[in-house]
Amino acid sequence: MGRLSTHVLDTARGKPAAGVKIWLYRVSGDIHEQIAEAVTNADGRTDAPLLSGDDLKAGRYELVFFAGDYLRATGQAMGEVLFLDQIPIRFGVPDAGAHYHVPLLISPFAYSTYRGS
Repeated sequence: MGRLSTHVLDTARGKPAAGVKIWLYRVSGDIHEQIAEAVTNADGRTDAPLLSGDDLKAGRYELVFFAGDYLRATGQAMGEVLFLDQIPIRFGVPDAGAHYHVPLLISPFAYSTYRGS
C-alpha cells in the first residue's frame, strides 16, 4: 500500500521542528488542488501519513512548509520579510504503490530535502 509521509528537522537547533504547518497540493499543469493539511508533532512528523492507499495516485505533488511561522515562533527569525518563509517542494510519484517520504531540513538561511525511507 502506497503512502506519502514527511518530517521536519531544525538543523540550527539540532532537533525536530514541532508545530510546522504543511499544505499538500496535487499539481496538474498550472492547477494546484489542495488535498491535505497537517502540522508537525513534537517529533517533527505528522501524526498520520499525508496520503495513503487509494488516496495516493501517480502524478505531481507539492508540499508547502510554513517555515517562516516556525522560525518566528522559535525566535530564529524576526520581521515581516524573511529569507525563508513558505518553502515549496514539488515532486513526482511515479508508483502509487510505493512509500514516498519527503523530509525537510531547515535553518533560518538554508534548507534541503531528499527522498527518505
